[in-house]
Amino acid sequence: MSGKVVLTYFNGRGKMESIRWLLAVAGVEFEEVNMTKHEEYVKLLSDGALMFEQVPLVEIDGMKLVQTKAILNYIAGKYNLYGNDLKERVMIDMYSEGVRDLMEMIMMLPFISPDAKKTKLEDIERKATSRYIPVFEKALASSQYLVGYQLSCADVQLLEITLMLEEKFPTILSKFPVVKAFQGRMKSLPAIQKFLQPGSKRKPQPDDLYVKTVYEVFNFKH
Repeated sequence: MSGKVVLTYFNGRGKMESIRWLLAVAGVEFEEVNMTKHEEYVKLLSDGALMFEQVPLVEIDGMKLVQTKAILNYIAGKYNLYGNDLKERVMIDMYSEGVRDLMEMIMMLPFISPDAKKTKLEDIERKATSRYIPVFEKALASSQYLVGYQLSCADVQLLEITLMLEEKFPTILSKFPVVKAFQGRMKSLPAIQKFLQPGSKRKPQPDDLYVKTVYEVFNFKH
């Protein structure tokens, strides 16, 4: 069993999606356990599998890993997607953290009221185009990758967020030709091409069932 990578989460994107992306780019096969009931979460807690009582949970190399950033860093380090030295790693972390700021805003959208959603979408679009995407446009102006001369987890996460943004704002990259070109290059990589095909382990945008399942598993009221 220890040879298998197993992801425990919901049948949806959330915080696990970046982990799925990174494993796919690293060429790592994985299995998924999708929680649908509160009892399943309670069992994980009673088994001591969740250090901080939170998912994602990733079983890899005989370990049970939690906390999204720690999991991503482990996978990136193991599969040579985390730079060549400390200075490259800290740059990768800075870019990745910026991407996560944006991702988490989008992740919260399904859980807010329809009235608040319009304002939140405007806020996301404004921040994406004024604060975040310009940073990546500048970083990629003179380089194929965000950091150094090789693909890193930051590049994978940047591709993921550009696709997430385009789902909400189809023309958002029209003023960012460098990032758009980067997106095109990334999409042509064989592992990414495969992950973008229908029937892959990439999850669709969250729907009402996903939201209902999250509330049910955590026994939240809404």
